[in-house]
Amino acid sequence: MQIVEFTADSLRFVDAPPAQPPPDGFVWLFMEQHEFEAALPMIQQAALSLGGSALLDLHCQDLSSSVHPSYYDSTSVYDLVIFRRLATQAETHAEDAHEKAINDYHGQDSQRFRRPMSGQNLPAFNRISSKAVGFAVFDRCLISVHPAGCYAAKSFIQRFLADAKFSLNAGRADSASSRSRLPISPADLALRMINAMVDSYLDLRKVLTSQLEHWQADLLRANSRFDNWGALMTARSQLHVLEELCDEQHDAMQEWLDTLREQPLASFAKSDDQGTQAAQLQRDQLVARARDVMEHIERVMQHARRLEQSAETVVQIHFNAQSNRTNDIMRTLTAVTAIFLPLNLITGFFGMNFVHIPGLHSAAAFWTTLGFMVLLVVVVLTIFLRKRYIARTGR
Repeated sequence: MQIVEFTADSLRFVDAPPAQPPPDGFVWLFMEQHEFEAALPMIQQAALSLGGSALLDLHCQDLSSSVHPSYYDSTSVYDLVIFRRLATQAETHAEDAHEKAINDYHGQDSQRFRRPMSGQNLPAFNRISSKAVGFAVFDRCLISVHPAGCYAAKSFIQRFLADAKFSLNAGRADSASSRSRLPISPADLALRMINAMVDSYLDLRKVLTSQLEHWQADLLRANSRFDNWGALMTARSQLHVLEELCDEQHDAMQEWLDTLREQPLASFAKSDDQGTQAAQLQRDQLVARARDVMEHIERVMQHARRLEQSAETVVQIHFNAQSNRTNDIMRTLTAVTAIFLPLNLITGFFGMNFVHIPGLHSAAAFWTTLGFMVLLVVVVLTIFLRKRYIARTGR
């Protein structure tokens, strides 16, 4: 667990939560989910002394859950935000290995319940796996609970450590430049981390698009023998999961944004002597950052919908192309049958077992009949070509 104390011109890491927040700053308590229950008494005491109220038991359960959907709730003292971030490839591989071990333990009959592993046909779409991150946002305190090894929290911890060392070595003269990179409030810090989580979804769009375009090229290729239908259907379902995930995130952020807009300006003031204009500026900054996060979520959601529609469209185009190829083949076979049908009639007529057949003993009858049959074939073939019953399709 990390405890960071932010002030107006600096930050510092402390070993224990302070008895009260700094007069011109706030305190951030960062911990992983497996540490939350063990540190809960200290967290409740810190929330009471720094934020003015202990966490509700139901909210504590929400923060400790790794499968909780994106969610927003508020009390008169603090806001609760649950946001699902994108799981890393290492976390996805660990889940696959754990699931494989369970399936192997239960025997071969459970193979049909196993989802595709990361290395099986869906290297990109199996990355649509998420982890819950919880934030309890007070006016002067932020409590965040992250999965083990959360990249979003680690990147901010490392950045703040670098800023703290830089400010310590550079002295007060550089405190303003250091402060420009630091959050101005607990809500600002939470929104920054959420924005970093959303950026990973934006990066995922390129990977998903590349994988889907590869399948599209395979589906639309002439004489395609595409047989990866199971992976394609799973990809479509994964895109639907991504869309629902973004929809939950958008709803949670929209509720938080509405709450930020409705809060009085006094709640944004860091001290009693801070002016209304500064508090208004701080609220505007938070609202703008929240809107930016929502805009990023909307972009991911719209892209997921476009990919899902594109997958549906290319499947329909594939089956239409296959149907057209089948129609071309049947048309050609029908034309060939129509050409040889009168020939079969003529040969069948002269093949009847009668004693007296006109021209049977004539030397010229055979060549006359053969010439007539060839002429008939040429005439029928010419008619079919002009009516485009037989035509080259260019395939």
